Amino acid sequence: MLRHLDVAHDRFGLSTPFRISRGVKTAADVVTVTIAQGAVTGRGEAVPYPRYGETIEETIAAIRAIAPAIAAGLTRAELAGLLPAGAARNAVDCALWDLEARLAGTSVAALAGLPEPVALPSAITIGLDTPDAMAGAAARHAQVPLLKIKVDRSDPAAQIAAVRAAAPAPRLIVDPNESWTIDTLEVLKPHLAEWRIDLLEQPLPAGEDEALAGFDSPVPVCADEALHTAADLDALAGRYAVVNIKLDKTGGLTEALTLANTARAKGFGLMVGCMVCSSLGIAPAMLLGGQAAFVDLDGPLWLGEDRPGGVTDRDGMLSPPAPGFWGS
Repeated sequence: MLRHLDVAHDRFGLSTPFRISRGVKTAADVVTVTIAQGAVTGRGEAVPYPRYGETIEETIAAIRAIAPAIAAGLTRAELAGLLPAGAARNAVDCALWDLEARLAGTSVAALAGLPEPVALPSAITIGLDTPDAMAGAAARHAQVPLLKIKVDRSDPAAQIAAVRAAAPAPRLIVDPNESWTIDTLEVLKPHLAEWRIDLLEQPLPAGEDEALAGFDSPVPVCADEALHTAADLDALAGRYAVVNIKLDKTGGLTEALTLANTARAKGFGLMVGCMVCSSLGIAPAMLLGGQAAFVDLDGPLWLGEDRPGGVTDRDGMLSPPAPGFWGS
């Protein structure tokens, strides 16, 4: 039976601006893929990321270009040979997982040999702002298990100290989004343990992180922009202790599962992250959450309105979408 592909650009306004060292977002622009086989439909979502040279228009065009292959019954294994790792492949891969599970009358978790998703402690992100504003945001979430704070190179010591003082209990991820230099890191090194930072995420620019090989960090350093697929892992050895798996980088759940298994075998700790997206982008990633030491899947919590039936948060515990939303 032929399959029918539909691909669309959807926009979700944010309830408050999302600021990182690279800029400010006021909306989540996503590409939504629907693949129908008869009366059964699978869905997937991806966020094209300008940092990786991706645009909405080019992502949609790349997906439409493989419509004949999808119609003819393209498999997830075959997909990897048609699209590179990235947003376009992610949206199609996740739609194929969803469709496959529904056609089989089972769940994606069962197909993948994974436990069904459950509520997980997921980071609540404190966006980049003045130290006082960041402290105010942190105080409102001081009871959650895990905070993630976005910093830049302007005054990271004041930003981190303000958040830690306002929220002394949660575990803490600090994410400079590639904005630091090795000199910044050396200056802050004596304070990293003092602030009780649990993870430092991508402090130096990817491709310019060779200095991390000689840096004796008092806290684990995590690769984000420096990691896309399992093929990148060997180059990260000696520089990073943890890797951040995002489906928009890996090109979908299929490669993300391979990456997780390979990373663990090579001794890396795991983090599962996301872009600012809807719950359709988060549901597949939650399947990896149980394997990760750090989960950062709060993208939909920034939206003014999510897709109906999506994930829910209660005091930093993220619960899966309603049954039937994706993958079940």
